[in-house]
Parts: sequence; C-alpha cells; structure tokens
Amino acid sequence: MRIDGLFINLLETLLSASYAPAAQKTAILDAASKELDSVKLLLQVAWELKLMDHKAFAGISNPIHEVGKMLGGWRKHVNEKRPG
Repeated sequence: MRIDGLFINLLETLLSASYAPAAQKTAILDAASKELDSVKLLLQVAWELKLMDHKAFAGISNPIHEVGKMLGGWRKHVNEKRPG
C-alpha cells in the first residue's frame, strides 16, 4: 500500500534529520513535514473511500497528529537556534 511506503520514507527522513548537521536540519524537517502531510491526506482519502473503517482511522489519526505536533516543535527549536 502506498501509505506504508510513505510512512517508511517519513521515518527514514526523520532519522536523517536526527543525524544531520544543524545547517541541513531545517530542509530535512521541511521534507519530513511534507511527507507527513502526504500520509495524512492518503489516510483521509482511504477513510472517505471506506478502504479503512472508522475505528482504524481514529486509531491512527491521533498518533499521526501527535507526530505532527512533535515535528512542528522540532522545526521551531531548530529555527530558534539558528543564528541571524
């Protein structure tokens, strides 16, 4: 399923960001944010097309939302530490 592949790519991108030099973190985290948005969009579409039931959608939506909040906080932290 395409969502699985996107989610794995997101995890790989987040791992890359954790090891990246400070100068590259923002760009990598921006890419991760876009990947997360793609995952959320495809999950929404799958739910609307009834390819997943409401219970499964609700079960994955909350953790995905939390990942988004943590990613946003990480991006904010990295941007605050940047000089200039």
